[in-house]
Amino acid sequence: MSARSAEPEDRGDGVTVVLTKAGRTKIRYPARRLRDDGARITVRAPWAAPGARDFGFVRFEPGDVFTEHYWRDRWFAVKEVRDAGGGLKGWYCDVTRPCVVGDGELRVEDLDLDLWVSADGRRVLRLDEDEFAASGLDARDPAAATAAVAALDELERIARTQGLATLLG
Repeated sequence: MSARSAEPEDRGDGVTVVLTKAGRTKIRYPARRLRDDGARITVRAPWAAPGARDFGFVRFEPGDVFTEHYWRDRWFAVKEVRDAGGGLKGWYCDVTRPCVVGDGELRVEDLDLDLWVSADGRRVLRLDEDEFAASGLDARDPAAATAAVAALDELERIARTQGLATLLG
């Protein structure tokens, strides 16, 4: 047990991940809690959407496994994506409000901005900046909009300099 954690590490128990967007539940899915140090909670879950989804730069499909890292004090989540054989596809990063964990759920609000980093780290793509601009968050909650853009910038900087694996170690 970490000095900062109210819960032991490597629990392996279940939690439901609830991703909301614009006040509505976008998706909810079961995951296995791997560890929780009080600041970051890590869970593992299979690809939760029905069928495959091809983004052009990566294809998520049944059999893929996501190891997802959420922070209570950071404005992003980092998801390591592996294929059914264990091969690393890359990292999909969501810019979110800090997560809230309780009552068997891990709740997080998606703020539209995303970052994709290929397995070799050579391809770093900022995604959905048009959706973010259209969301009106900057008018509704300027502080959250500023935090979201800063989080995307931080993720990109880490990905291009040290690599995301250093953030997750």
